[in-house]
Amino acid sequence: MANPNSASTSVNRSYRRELCPPGMRSFTLVVKETDLWVAVDEAACISDLVGGLENYIWRQRTFLENYLEQDANFRKALTPYLTQPGAPELAVRMTRAANRAGVGPMAAVAGAFAQLAGEWLLNRTSQVIVENGGDIFFCCRQAVSIGVYAGASPFSNRLVIEVDAPGQRRGICTSSATVGPSYSMGQADAAVIFGVDTLLADAVATAAANMVRTQEDLEKALQFAMGIEGVEGALVILNDKLAACGNIQLRQRLVADK
Repeated sequence: MANPNSASTSVNRSYRRELCPPGMRSFTLVVKETDLWVAVDEAACISDLVGGLENYIWRQRTFLENYLEQDANFRKALTPYLTQPGAPELAVRMTRAANRAGVGPMAAVAGAFAQLAGEWLLNRTSQVIVENGGDIFFCCRQAVSIGVYAGASPFSNRLVIEVDAPGQRRGICTSSATVGPSYSMGQADAAVIFGVDTLLADAVATAAANMVRTQEDLEKALQFAMGIEGVEGALVILNDKLAACGNIQLRQRLVADK
C-alpha cells in the first residue's frame, strides 16, 4: 500500500535511465504524489502529450481524492472491501483488483495510475511504458528489461528481469518491506509480479510480500501469486534466497549495465 504522505522528490529514481528501449523516448510528469516516468514511440510528439496527460491525471486524482473524503475506510482497509454507491471508476477498478489478491484497495493505487496513464497514451502513440514508483504498465513491440532492486539483499542491482509480450498490454509491479514508503506486513526484500493488468499485479505483489517472513515462505508466496488468474510470472526475494516462476526471464546484470 502506498503511503499517501510520501514525497516523491525524496526518492532516488536513477533506475529509470535503464527502462527506455531503442525506438522510444521519455519524459517525466509529477502530479502531487503521482510521479510518472513515461516512454513513448520516438515518432510521437511529446509536447502534444504532456499537457493532455497532466490534465487527465489531475482529473483522475481529483475523482479519487473526493471519494476518499466520503469513504475514509477505503484508504485504511487492509482486507477486501466494497466501494460505496457512486464510487469513481478508478476506485472500483482498484477494489476489484485488490479483492482478488485479498488486500485493501490502496494496494493497487500506484499500479492504477500507471495503467490509467498508459491506456490514455495508447490512444495517441503506438507503444508506451509508464513507471510509477516501481510499478510499470507497458505495451511495446520489443522485450522490456527491468533491473531488480531488493534493498540489502545480495541480489539487489545484480539481476535483470526480461519480459516479452510484443504488442500486448502488461504490468509488472514490485512490493517490498525493506525498500520505499509502501506498507508491508512481511519481510520480503522484493516481490515482483508480472501480469495482464497492472492494478492486479500491484495488489498481488503486496499480498505476496505480506506472506514472506522466513525463507520457507517463498514457495508459498509464489504458489499464491501464480494461482491468481491473470498473473503470468512472479519473483520473490528474502535476504540471500530467491524463488521465481512463470513467464519471466532472469539474467545477471553485467558491469556494463550499471
